[in-house]
Amino acid sequence: MPMRRVAVIGGGLVGFSTAVCISKSLPRCSVTVIADKFTPNTTGDVAAGMLIPHRYPDTPIEQQKRWFQETFSYLLTICNSAEAADAGIHLLSGWQIHQTAPEEKFPFWADIVLGFRIMSMAELEKFPEHQFGQAFTTLKCDSQRYLRWLESRLRENGGQIEDRKITDVWELHGHYDVIVNCSGLGARALVGDSKLYPVRGQVLKVQAPWVTHFIRVSDGSTYIYPGMSSVTLGGTRQKDDWRLSTDATASQDILNRCCALEPSLKKAYAITEHVGLRPTRSAIRVEKEVLLQGSYQLPVIHNYGHGGGGFSVHWGTAREATHLVEELIASLRGSSAKAKL
Repeated sequence: MPMRRVAVIGGGLVGFSTAVCISKSLPRCSVTVIADKFTPNTTGDVAAGMLIPHRYPDTPIEQQKRWFQETFSYLLTICNSAEAADAGIHLLSGWQIHQTAPEEKFPFWADIVLGFRIMSMAELEKFPEHQFGQAFTTLKCDSQRYLRWLESRLRENGGQIEDRKITDVWELHGHYDVIVNCSGLGARALVGDSKLYPVRGQVLKVQAPWVTHFIRVSDGSTYIYPGMSSVTLGGTRQKDDWRLSTDATASQDILNRCCALEPSLKKAYAITEHVGLRPTRSAIRVEKEVLLQGSYQLPVIHNYGHGGGGFSVHWGTAREATHLVEELIASLRGSSAKAKL
């Protein structure tokens, strides 16, 4: 059986995790990641790397839960191994707080994270403006460290990396058997997806080693996420805003909101500002498509549109994309067999 050539477009979290999953699961495939941006210059590098699911309105909850479960289990296994420090993965406990009690006190992911429970009144005394809260332990990835670790896993599996901007997927026709489109926000131009739009996120990275628990306001507007080397403070959610420059007013607002939740952050130091554009859709696009150009066909798997929740579901969607690659390769094998008859 011939070695099948797979090109993965995109050098961020979704691109590398998908490439690693394919190279691990389908040893008869040679995998090449093609992108013009890699860590530390991707959207994933700005992300805090917390595993707390974001909802996708047009993706079935059962599917979202499966993706989160698969991602959580995969990362927890790494967290419990000797690879944890290199991969930048650790457990983190904390609180998600609400101004008023929500209708859904136990979200769909409550039985996946560790030790999920309703906060006690004593715990809520720390947050006098909030009447309800949930406490749990989840996983956090140090984003840059994790992206470097994924890259090293791909190389260990025999994968290749090519620094090149793809402006048309047909550029790869004849060179690869299957194209996997993990181009994130780039898919808007690359495959003409008008359902995809940016949500601008600005965060601060600060030194505050005494802060050891995460705090997240339920709507995700304000959060404090301690990591291995810094604490991430957020944030902003600005739809259709393409600005990559930092905004001093937004930074001060973020700091004020976070200090209101954790006053000790007034003593935080070494503050840096970061901006990323979340590639957002109402549903993550994980599907196969065969593009046609005259008599030529180009098999493509799409895996993009994770918005601000990529770290929570990236391995689940990578696994699904890998299954689709396997199906496409099987159909190519079937076509070759028929051609010989």
